Amino acid sequence: MADLDLFDFFKGIIDSEDGPIVLSNLEYRVIYENSSAKKYYAPASPLTGKLLSTLMDDEMMSKVVMSVEWFKEDKNNNKVFAFHDKTNNMDMYILAIRNTSGKLIGFYGRREDRTPDQGKEFDLN
Repeated sequence: MADLDLFDFFKGIIDSEDGPIVLSNLEYRVIYENSSAKKYYAPASPLTGKLLSTLMDDEMMSKVVMSVEWFKEDKNNNKVFAFHDKTNNMDMYILAIRNTSGKLIGFYGRREDRTPDQGKEFDLN
């Protein structure tokens, strides 16, 4: 599969997620946010192009830096539970992004809704 096809494929996955996803490079700059992130972080949106240090307080930024440094220590270090957002009943995670050789190339924040889905299973109507 061509690189361009993979780009569109993976971008489609990120954009189809209901929860906010924010991708950052190792310089702590936001390189992409899905539409859910734009809504969730509306007061600060758009995030793309901004340094994380301009979007969060010093304590949270320090925790993000510590997480990224932990990712760098071992290619098996890939996911950190950051906190639970009680207001929206979502858990926040920071995850490593690695290239095919396992080198850390960035990271992303993802929130997962903890409210059980009330829909019917496989309801296609």
